[in-house]
Amino acid sequence: MRPSRLLLLGAVGSACAYALYLRSDAHRHGNRLFYRDGRPNAAGRWVGRGYAVVLGLGLGPSWAVALETTGHRTGRVSAVPLVIGEYREQRYLVSMLGERSPWVHNMRAADGRAAIRHGRRREVRLIEVAPEQRAPIIKAYLARAYGARPHIPVDPSAPLEAFEAIADRYPVFRIEG
Repeated sequence: MRPSRLLLLGAVGSACAYALYLRSDAHRHGNRLFYRDGRPNAAGRWVGRGYAVVLGLGLGPSWAVALETTGHRTGRVSAVPLVIGEYREQRYLVSMLGERSPWVHNMRAADGRAAIRHGRRREVRLIEVAPEQRAPIIKAYLARAYGARPHIPVDPSAPLEAFEAIADRYPVFRIEG
């Protein structure tokens, strides 16, 4: 069998396995396979790096991107896969892991300077949204970001008041540029 067919079979097999995982109890109850205590474990970091490469190349939907930030301690550039949420014709990034997410610390240290990749690299500035304005943005984000649902303890169809109760725990950044 040719190497290209093997690669295609591997990609299809991986996609099928991931689709089954998304329907499992491990995913529904906090995505335990890839995250422990609100942070990615080794498997989560490995899969995240792979998705960041794929999304950075422009594969996948236009709202799935790789965010490049400079490490606030290491100074190294790293990329994480994220989903862009849209609310009132504005684009936003939401931290599904909350305040402990490494990219959030990097954004704050870099005063919002970052780059978004989806086929091409684009410099952006991320402006943090005040907690009292986050609830409708998080609700709109969850409508699109299926993988974030196990991490945010509110059903996507819940009323806005339910999102207001947790909004201060999930940083939201408006994309400019």
